Amino acid sequence: MSLKAKRKRNMGIMIICLILIAIVFIYPVYLMFMNSFKPFGEIVADVLAFPKHFDLSNYTYVIKKMDYALLFRNNVIITVIGIAGIVVFSSMAAYMLDRKDGRYTKIAYAIITTPMLIPFQTIMITLLKSMNVLHLSGSKIGLGIQYWGFGIPMATFIFFNFMKTVPKELDESATIDGASTFRTYTSIIFPLLKPVTVTVIVLDVMWIWNDFLLPLLMVNSNNQTKTLVLAAYTFVGQMNTKWNYALTAMVLTVVPSIIVFILLQKHIVEGVVAGAVKG
Repeated sequence: MSLKAKRKRNMGIMIICLILIAIVFIYPVYLMFMNSFKPFGEIVADVLAFPKHFDLSNYTYVIKKMDYALLFRNNVIITVIGIAGIVVFSSMAAYMLDRKDGRYTKIAYAIITTPMLIPFQTIMITLLKSMNVLHLSGSKIGLGIQYWGFGIPMATFIFFNFMKTVPKELDESATIDGASTFRTYTSIIFPLLKPVTVTVIVLDVMWIWNDFLLPLLMVNSNNQTKTLVLAAYTFVGQMNTKWNYALTAMVLTVVPSIIVFILLQKHIVEGVVAGAVKG
């Protein structure tokens, strides 16, 4: 067998394996979507069957029961606050860490990125007590700010690797023209970070929008501050679960983040690969 034929065969095998893996991950999502159009009786009778009729009554009931517009707004506020802080602070930190090369900057880089290795469950009780003291629990703004601490380490790591692809000569030219460090960052450097910025935004939107544990600890006590994920969980009971409503609520919860991912997915690969190859 020629080398070209072997490569073609191996590529075919790889494609088949990727398709099978994709089916494994997509099939549960398909079941969730299909069963959201069924009444409870049909789901119990055969969860794998195609809906006999596409009934939208589940959606009208869940949207009204959840107060979907309010919870959607809560998710947007929390996500926007979280993303804004993560992008601004992590990109600025990565810029200074890359440009101010030295022993202390390496120590600072290690301190900033090490929290990625700490499981959230090990600090959640301490975090809850600290947020109560700071009056940041039970608040949408407070929850968005808390995501800064959990998202900045990974974002800084990604920005830092990408920052190495930005020539330092740009800084020197800006300095000669009289620009300050902050002006150089805002006017020259940050616009060049668009690919990796979009990558960070998409990854963190998927995380913050669909997060369950942190909102459960911080904003679950008030119906006015709950998120969509928490509201979807209310349809799941210990003794009785209304699966038709629970699955519908899950669809309404995850669809916005999936849409964002689909629209911006090409930027994820572009940003990650650029930082990985040259970083």
